[in-house]
Amino acid sequence: MNGIGLSSYPERLREGDEPYLSQNYDLLAGSYPESATDMVLVIDAKNRIDFNTLKNLGFKTSDIASVKFSDIVGTTFKIISNDDYYMQTKYGSYLPGQDYEAMYASKKSIAVRIAGIVRQKKDVKVGVLGSGIAYSDALSQLVVNDAQNSAVVAAQKLTDKNIMTMQDMDATTKSAFLSYLGGNATPFVVMVYPKNFEDKDAVTAYLDAYNAGKQVEDQVVYTDLAGTVTELTGGIMNAITLVLIAFAAISLIVSLIMIAIITYTSVLERTKEIGILRSLGARKKDITRVFDAETGILGVSSGILGVVIAGLLTIPINAYILKATGLSGVANLQVQHAMLLVVVSTVLTILGGHVPALMASKMDPVEALRTE
Repeated sequence: MNGIGLSSYPERLREGDEPYLSQNYDLLAGSYPESATDMVLVIDAKNRIDFNTLKNLGFKTSDIASVKFSDIVGTTFKIISNDDYYMQTKYGSYLPGQDYEAMYASKKSIAVRIAGIVRQKKDVKVGVLGSGIAYSDALSQLVVNDAQNSAVVAAQKLTDKNIMTMQDMDATTKSAFLSYLGGNATPFVVMVYPKNFEDKDAVTAYLDAYNAGKQVEDQVVYTDLAGTVTELTGGIMNAITLVLIAFAAISLIVSLIMIAIITYTSVLERTKEIGILRSLGARKKDITRVFDAETGILGVSSGILGVVIAGLLTIPINAYILKATGLSGVANLQVQHAMLLVVVSTVLTILGGHVPALMASKMDPVEALRTE
């Protein structure tokens, strides 16, 4: 069974709920499972499957470019029972048998078949099934029940020696070996797949509340994989964000200096105009307002231009990311963020040009008029 990408899909917890497969996977050929012994073959978004998976399933893979769905659907296999696989020796120990044809022909074998071929729906972000054979929880229970009632498991429960090697075992080793033989139906892990981060936080909060005040052996030990990945990526993103903020801060400082220089140059070039305005009765604050208005218009124009360019660039960027990773809408510019950027651009531009504007307002009108 190794090398065929085994995974299991959950059954409905409540009557009336849509089955997990039909809710999350498109049926490409055959039918959805109708019984516990029906399985499905899961392929990727491009209708591909690992070469070795098909080879290990017994399909011809040499000198062919593809396999028809119709050649896969309906293929039957058999799960060999413990009683047929493990044979008792004359010494009382058990060893794996070698007569595979007899095992396959045994009535105790569980016949299973590939009922259909499915592919994860495009709107489903995370699927629990890997590429390969997927089976139901009901089939798992059939195999577990068969193994628990087998002779090899019954024999192992009666002794503290390994019934294959006849070596002594402690309680932990015996329990692990019984699980290997299928004699222990207690699950060692339960996988929970919340639909979103809010549900994930609710699950972890519930488990934390359950564990509160309990002894360690009575607590539910869980691993928040999503939280771990989020924390790891969050740390990386924070570092990247700090670097980007540093570069942005440097660029803003340089921009302020350049705006101040440009405005100061404009003041020097328009010294005579300033003198004329003052001689006509313009006040100092009127001169300041003239240059502040110019820098304000410059800030608004540049801010709007930058937002428009950024918005247009998100189109090819999202198209590339969708093609490369299958993720859609990664780059986006919210309206409120765009407005904030325009405001920031305007404020920074006015601040950069305000000092030269103050210098212009303090010029002596007589000296300004003499300037050629």
